[in-house]
Amino acid sequence: MAGHRTGTREEWLAARLELLEAEKELTRRGDELSRRRQELPWVPVDKDYRFETDEGAASLTDLFRGRSQLLVYHFMFGPDYTAGCPSCSAIADGFNGSTVHLANHDITLCAVSRAPLAKLHEYKRRMGWSFPWASSYGGDFNFDFGVAHTKQEWEAGAVKYNFREEDLRPAADDEKRSRDAFTQSIVGTGWETYRREGPGMSAFALEDGTVYHTYSTYTRGLDVLWGMWQWLDRAPLGRNETGHWWRRHDEYDNQ
Repeated sequence: MAGHRTGTREEWLAARLELLEAEKELTRRGDELSRRRQELPWVPVDKDYRFETDEGAASLTDLFRGRSQLLVYHFMFGPDYTAGCPSCSAIADGFNGSTVHLANHDITLCAVSRAPLAKLHEYKRRMGWSFPWASSYGGDFNFDFGVAHTKQEWEAGAVKYNFREEDLRPAADDEKRSRDAFTQSIVGTGWETYRREGPGMSAFALEDGTVYHTYSTYTRGLDVLWGMWQWLDRAPLGRNETGHWWRRHDEYDNQ
């Protein structure tokens, strides 16, 4: 930090006003993108997806909890994981405070993962969360909405994620060993099992008894949902990213 350029208050104000114009333009652009999201065509959901919830077996319609809009966070927690993804966990730390506000805007926020409900319950207790979290264990929901990938896709090097195909297999044995060691340390599985899940969010509407898929986003499209990033982007050193530096909130040395 000591190496950063310094200046007078007048120099700071001039630079800040110039930056303010760029920030305003970004805000206006964000407003336009929000409008375009809402103008996307709604696609009827024809498949009868089934979930396990705290209230028992549920349909996709049931996840709305009587409201007309549903926001689903696709939480990376595969059936073989021993704990939820740390990145998804950091994002989900912000859900508890949002659910009541969203509910009063006719929106239900719900996480969905492929792990069995008992695993989700155990992890939810550990993290101290109260937001709705449904298990899609054994179903097609995560696959159909682009956040779970089949063994065949993986072996073909053609995992369909974020509206394109990509090869997620390590290029060399030493890279595979390194990734396996890392993912074993965070979720208790090797790289392939870990990365056959992906993060994302999807939006749905319920109208006249029909559920519609209205929007999905993945990877960097989730940055705006990650409250920690928004604070860090306004700190003097920014994200200051060095390796996998974030952890689950109960794993930091100094809390």
